[in-house]
Amino acid sequence: MNKKDKTVLISSACVFMLSTAFAVNTFLNVSASPKSKPKANETRPSASEQPTTAEKQPAIEITSLSGKKICWGQGRNFDPLNRPRDAVTSQEKYGGLGGFFMDLTDCDASAQNEPQSKKIYLTFDEGYENGYTTRILDTLKEKKVKAVFFITGDYAKREGELVRRMVDEGQVVGNHTWRHYSMPEKSLDTCREEIGLLHDYVRENFGYEMHLLRPPKGEFSEQTLALASNMGYKTCLWSFAYKDWDTNSPGDKAQSLEKLTERLHPGGIYLLHAVSPTNAAILGDFIDSARAGGYEFVTP
Repeated sequence: MNKKDKTVLISSACVFMLSTAFAVNTFLNVSASPKSKPKANETRPSASEQPTTAEKQPAIEITSLSGKKICWGQGRNFDPLNRPRDAVTSQEKYGGLGGFFMDLTDCDASAQNEPQSKKIYLTFDEGYENGYTTRILDTLKEKKVKAVFFITGDYAKREGELVRRMVDEGQVVGNHTWRHYSMPEKSLDTCREEIGLLHDYVRENFGYEMHLLRPPKGEFSEQTLALASNMGYKTCLWSFAYKDWDTNSPGDKAQSLEKLTERLHPGGIYLLHAVSPTNAAILGDFIDSARAGGYEFVTP
């Protein structure tokens, strides 16, 4: 090999080494740089892959908690403030796991002091549409009341116009799971999927981030409460409910209204079913009666 050829070979080797060094440096810099947020038309991680916007607290360790199924009902024993004692004690017991049975912030659990204010949370379960949700929304709009509507995956797909109206009018849309399974009867992976599928569907189709979960049939465990909390959800149960879901026996309007008003209590979470014609008919009168008693309608 002559001198000229050696010079060309050495020069080529130098260029190759410099190019390689530049490429490696660029790769390292790009890998270390912060990732930009996805654009609106880009694929986003599912709710099971990333926490919802509500998740800010450290995750709860689930495996050490009980998976025993608890079938919720508010009971018939009431304290001096007309609050179901079971709801009070359950809030104290499970509140740290994300359970919400009633609001205790305005009066102590012992009911020794008068409440600083009287709040009431109005919620509706929407397993299927029976033709009364429009009237309920009309009444809420007229009375300037915000409520929570817990929807299933089937409802979200079938009743998109009603869900869109809920969102547009500032009502709160809650997660009643994708397929309405009893959560403590399923694996934690299935429970995560049940919450995540509906969360993603509502976010993608309505631009709305849900943060409240109502477990189907009111059945939960310590583990499912913690799982929902780790996904950014508060599990909303109730401190008042009555047999309004039986469409074959809708009930007398006057008697139903009396049931709603006689059980008013500070921090109460009312569960009503939107399939009931009676609920739709008496809703305005109930709102007026509660307000006359000093109650304020709020949402979580």
